Amino acid sequence: MSAPVLVIGEALVDIVGTAAKTTRNGNGKTNATPGGSPANVAVGLARLGVPTELVTRFGTDAYGDQLGAHLFGNGVQLAPGSVDPNFRTSTATATLDAAGVATYQFDITWEPPALSLSRGCPAVHTGSIATVLEPGAAAIREFLKSLADQPVTVTLDPNARPSITPDPVSTWSAVRALAAMSDLVKLSDEDCEFLRPGSTPLDIAEELLTAERTQCVVITRGGKGALGVSRDARVDVTAPAIEVVDTVGAGDSFMSALIAGLETRELLGERRLTGLTSEDLREVVDYAVKAAAITCTRHGADPPTVAEHAARWGA
Repeated sequence: MSAPVLVIGEALVDIVGTAAKTTRNGNGKTNATPGGSPANVAVGLARLGVPTELVTRFGTDAYGDQLGAHLFGNGVQLAPGSVDPNFRTSTATATLDAAGVATYQFDITWEPPALSLSRGCPAVHTGSIATVLEPGAAAIREFLKSLADQPVTVTLDPNARPSITPDPVSTWSAVRALAAMSDLVKLSDEDCEFLRPGSTPLDIAEELLTAERTQCVVITRGGKGALGVSRDARVDVTAPAIEVVDTVGAGDSFMSALIAGLETRELLGERRLTGLTSEDLREVVDYAVKAAAITCTRHGADPPTVAEHAARWGA
């Protein structure tokens, strides 16, 4: 790989607790950990051996220092301008229910530094709050438009946040526009229920595949596994039985493993998933499901390394 995968989006601190007392300064019975969906994907990719650069923005306050140490410690490159002394680091308050499933409230500002594509970059990934919160969302839309004729694969995980975009109709319209500029789109069953109530995951996948560029849609289904749909194949992968600690970051681990699996099969870059077979699709989705499963067995957004994945599930 001649250049790192480029990930664009928010990096923030997850303040995880079970009480409404959770505050920005960390008072009460809470745990503050690095997070943000795109940042989690970047860390997941780096841990799986994929060189990764993250375009984000956070400050040099205590939370920002925590983020920087986490990202650098996991081998993620930060794009110029990502660390801004004048920026207040964003946070997400995650409240866990009895099953370990998280719901979020956000304190976030999003305005990325300048976006550019390095020669040889195999893939650009974006999604989550960064694609809907202005002014940064507009910058991402324009950047993706500029990639139309570039030899790079674009992946998208909308990761819908109803607390930020409560109108499913307008949000789905925005997702459709971004998906049409992406080769691979990943959604969760919760995304589907919010964005397209009454539609089945397969219906949604087929709707997104009507865009000329989109080649594959993958929909995660929690403990049931995931559905992968391409123009030529459909696979349904079952999740392994595990003891869930919490689900924080599981979808991001899935996304990073999906990209890593495609990179291993040399389907990124100018190929843009051309030649993706049913066998390829099943194997990369299975790899991603198992990466997410590992994350669910431990606290917080803690994606597995290559060695951990191999030790748990085999090479």
